[in-house]
Order: sequence, then structure tokens, then C-alpha cells
Amino acid sequence: MMNSWRDRFSSMSGKTRIVVCHLLIHLTGDEVAPLLGVLNRAARQAIEAEGDLNALGEGLVEICQSLMQYDTYWQSAANEGDVFFDEGEAGDYVTELFTDSAQRYGSSLEADELDEPDAAFSLPMTQHVVVMITIACEGDAPALETDLASVSALTAGLKAIMNLHYQGRLRAVQVHFSPAQVGDELTSDELLMHYPELVPL
Repeated sequence: MMNSWRDRFSSMSGKTRIVVCHLLIHLTGDEVAPLLGVLNRAARQAIEAEGDLNALGEGLVEICQSLMQYDTYWQSAANEGDVFFDEGEAGDYVTELFTDSAQRYGSSLEADELDEPDAAFSLPMTQHVVVMITIACEGDAPALETDLASVSALTAGLKAIMNLHYQGRLRAVQVHFSPAQVGDELTSDELLMHYPELVPL
């Protein structure tokens, strides 16, 4: 999948402005575990899409909509990003963010795990879920090129991500989440250790 990002950037002509945004959202509460069902379904669809950007964007829209429905459980957030005029540099940065997200606690998900039916809800429920979204898009994205560590800014940022899909401006999409499946738990200590950049909302 990482090669397809590079190919996608390489296919752009001229000096295109590329915005790369990496967004982390931490939700907490007894009711957040079902969100993992939405995330796992989107992960299955992403694997089946084999890099098809439109399909990845549709899954991203579903995730953003779900996150906004869970806004009462938003606890903290963080974001980083950069603007590039060189496709290769943008692709390298996306790859760097992908690697960072994949190495975070509990965010790795094996493809064969996705074939399992949804776990029974008698399993222990996590109180914490962290969703990590990385996108690259063409042009300006003012709602994402700012500090998103407030509820209003985060809401505007998620809406902007959905609009980028509808406008056909997304050039890379990657979503990680922790814990990676229902029944796993992300504890408060693990949250502090592995996601230190999160800022309370």
C-alpha cells in the first residue's frame, strides 16, 4: 500500500501544493468500545480495496461521521502536519507518519484477525480508544492547517476531511486505532506512555 502512495504522488504534474495532516483523537467512557466495530469494518474494507483511493475515502467518511456521533466522549486530541510542493517529500512524510502510528501501542492489526466475527460483548470493554488519521490532499485545507485541540476545531477538521473526499482531493488515506479490536484494552498508563502529545479538550 505504501508503494501506491508514492505512485499517486508521482502521477501529479507541476508544483502541486500538498497538505499532509496527522490527527489523533482520544475517546473515553463506557460506551466507546462499539466504535471499534466501525473501525474494524473500515479496516476490512480498506484491505479489500487494495489501495483504491475512492473506497478508502468512503471508509474514512464513515469513520469521521462515527467520531462526530461520539463527540460527547472526546477526551483529548493532537495533530501535526506539513505542506509540501515536492511529491516525493510528501510521500516520505506520509510513510513516516504511517510507521509512527503502526508502532503505537495496540494499533497493529493482522489481516487474519479481521476475518474473525465481532467479538462477544461479554469481553472486557476498554475505557479508552485512540483513533489516528493520516491524510494527504491537494491544495489548501485551512481547517486542518491549524491546532485542532478544541472541540470546535476538531469538528471542523473532521468535516473538512469528509469534504476532501467528496471533492476528490485526497491523495493518501491511513487510519490506525488502539486497541485494535474489541476485547483488548488500552489502559490509562498505556495511554500516557504511548500517546504523550494528546491535549485535553
